Amino acid sequence: MFFTKGKKPSLRTICAALTGVFLFGLGDLLLKPSSYSLGIQSTPAQSTIFNSQLYVQGPPTQRFRDNLRNDTKYITSWGSAGWTNDVITYGNLIYLALITERIPIIPKFLSNHIDPSAPPFVFEEIFDVPRLSQAIGIHLLQWHEVKDPESQVVDDLGCWTVWETVQQHIEVPEPRRSPSLNVLKLDISWTRTPAWVELTSPSIHHNHASFWSLASLGFPEARSKSLELSLTNHPSPQHQVSLPPDDHVLCFDLLYYVSAHHTWEWELDYSPAWRFVGQHMRWTANMEKIADAHARRAMNVPVTEPTPPYISIHIRHGDFSKQCEEFPVDQCFAPLSVIARRVSEVQEELRTRKGIDATHVIMTSDERDPEWWSDVRALGWTWIDYAAERTEEIYGKWHPVFLDAIIQSNGAGFVGTRGSTMSTLASRRVQTWHDGATRLVTWGWPGADDH
Repeated sequence: MFFTKGKKPSLRTICAALTGVFLFGLGDLLLKPSSYSLGIQSTPAQSTIFNSQLYVQGPPTQRFRDNLRNDTKYITSWGSAGWTNDVITYGNLIYLALITERIPIIPKFLSNHIDPSAPPFVFEEIFDVPRLSQAIGIHLLQWHEVKDPESQVVDDLGCWTVWETVQQHIEVPEPRRSPSLNVLKLDISWTRTPAWVELTSPSIHHNHASFWSLASLGFPEARSKSLELSLTNHPSPQHQVSLPPDDHVLCFDLLYYVSAHHTWEWELDYSPAWRFVGQHMRWTANMEKIADAHARRAMNVPVTEPTPPYISIHIRHGDFSKQCEEFPVDQCFAPLSVIARRVSEVQEELRTRKGIDATHVIMTSDERDPEWWSDVRALGWTWIDYAAERTEEIYGKWHPVFLDAIIQSNGAGFVGTRGSTMSTLASRRVQTWHDGATRLVTWGWPGADDH
């Protein structure tokens, strides 16, 4: 449309011109590919996001460094505790990867707390990695994708030791060495992190470091200033080489005791590691299927009926008995009557808040006393008999632990043991995934859970 020079266009002409421009733009928008909508770019296809070849040179190599890309920075750490604590450690690792904009390299789980003869278990075989990556917006690498698990080449690597710094109240603090380092054939030269990485005052012995203090070591300014300090460096045990902390692969010895604001933060609802990572660490479909089958058989659910809502319980005794110093174990641990009271509270909350009648109750526990289990049965509750199921024989020694965690997490409600990380994670999962009702039983002295 043209206007005559010197002649003022009429209002009708202006409106017609604007309408034409709008229709042209709308047509252009509608003719664009469907992945584009109102200027908001859609998420790329999963085949692009989750292709490991984008973050490594190719198949696993004999030396891990040969498989790293020069245009990508990485971060890693290793577990050295029980499985649940290692899950928290890897969650913290992935959260640090988010705030440092690095690709995390996750090790396998080791079974020292279950049976040393059980083989290491791959992260992606218990957790749905594509779903996790899509939820948090970054890709996850696993060590077996980077370095050939059969490699006998020992790689040198410089890493930060957090443990030595936060354990200053110990007479001779030292790095936390993980069995994973032997599995991966890594020879680490440790450098002590600066004292300012501690979450709390050095006079308070909580052993925690701060997420952002550790994250700053992955950036040039804090890294260079820290390396100007007289920080303790430990030569690698095999090759006896002293290396500064690697910048291409930022690495720490133990990331379990790390928080943003408060110690033991996974217990708190605002926990950034839980909110931005942990809640997205969902089970694989295969693991869910196996756990559901076990739970259904325990509840005697007919094949034609859906899995009913149930209350899951986790009662940890075992090593907690070491904390029962002032009272006998039978007075230190909460009796079943106290646990039953908490179960009733959860059932009532589910009825009033969600209209769910969860009459089935599944107990998980490390208790070995047959009489205790008989009393559990007398309450009308059930449990998974892994021996009768031949679970270890069919699936492996890891699976009873995995299936307990999955069954706990899938309860409509949950009752757990205060102070147990397994109960903490189960409670978080039930609350976040199912909007469930949860309670944690306090113990340690007679009447500890009275309320």
